Amino acid sequence: MPRAKRPRTPKPAADAGTDVATDVGPAPMDASAALLAPLRAWFASKGWQPFAFQEEVWRVYLAGESGLVHATTGTGKTYAAWGGPLLRALAEQQQLLAQGKTVPQKSPGLKVLWLTPLRALAADTEKALQEALVDLKIPWLLERRTGDTSATTRRHQRERLPTALITTPESLSLLLARADSRQQLAGLESVVIDEWHELLGGKRGTQTELCLARLREWQPAVQVWGLSATLGNLEHALDVLTGHSTPARIVHGATSKSYEIESMIPPVIERFPWAGHLGIRLLPQVVERIAAARSTLVFTNTRAQTELWYQALLKARPDWAGELALHHGSLDQDVRRWVEQGLRDGKLKAVVCTSSLDLGVDFSPVDQVLQIGSPKGVARLLQRAGRAG
Repeated sequence: MPRAKRPRTPKPAADAGTDVATDVGPAPMDASAALLAPLRAWFASKGWQPFAFQEEVWRVYLAGESGLVHATTGTGKTYAAWGGPLLRALAEQQQLLAQGKTVPQKSPGLKVLWLTPLRALAADTEKALQEALVDLKIPWLLERRTGDTSATTRRHQRERLPTALITTPESLSLLLARADSRQQLAGLESVVIDEWHELLGGKRGTQTELCLARLREWQPAVQVWGLSATLGNLEHALDVLTGHSTPARIVHGATSKSYEIESMIPPVIERFPWAGHLGIRLLPQVVERIAAARSTLVFTNTRAQTELWYQALLKARPDWAGELALHHGSLDQDVRRWVEQGLRDGKLKAVVCTSSLDLGVDFSPVDQVLQIGSPKGVARLLQRAGRAG
């Protein structure tokens, strides 16, 4: 049962990140500096400073290129990818005003597709993207399309899509199957795929590739950007992502982190699986580890495992009621948000969860991460270990 932890470090400001081990030097002041000025000013208003890799992505995007952003969890990949479309929108607004025209307040149709591997991440992503839109006064309509989307929102999306849509590979496949999808996607400029490592190599990744192939057929110039924290073969990941349709590059952000990983095993290992085969025999050791830390994420590989361990921990330590929570994709959206806010506020001692908390959701690093059983891959383990601060 691997346990990963890192020395505690302050949380970066709202996904702005920590400038660690990036191979991109300070951004030079050149002719493109004026184009980046609005976003730099917005970062400054938040008390942040854009990192070199973020500004490189903005420049590359404005030049019409696609690419892959490879940086560790919490280092600003979201705003690196979102900044390009925002800067292009601001430049178009300035051009209209210079011509004496007014900026339309109605959604111009879908321009940006943002794919997330889990619907549980969509709400947190929407909040981060919407904040920049409001502060920069860009009259875009930003919406979600997942299993949590209301029937009312789905109905008006059938008539007209928002300017930016956060969705999942499954929902995108359904959208592309509609008879009028080509017309509704006629103005699409870019596709951002969050947590590309989570999709690459699996069935859902193949589904995403097929969707991208259709979009490129309709819009050959569409820009595709992938975001990832744990990838091995970056060149292959970039090739699969972009399909050589437009000029593309890999942008490296902060990726240098050290981890300590320990394994907890029973004192005696039998020939056959442990009782329940889900590791409950190690419950006393897990309780001891959680009690010794201020905050812990206990990751499992299935939702059934999550429920089982949550009940077992609560039975072992009933005094943790209110400080112990569980989180997985089948829970009600309000419950998931409550758990995520509890992590941000530091009110929860431990959360038993699935991959719904190892991807994308923004909260303060916890003291330690426990992985129940073997992870599905080294990349998954490193992704989860990155939640330890």
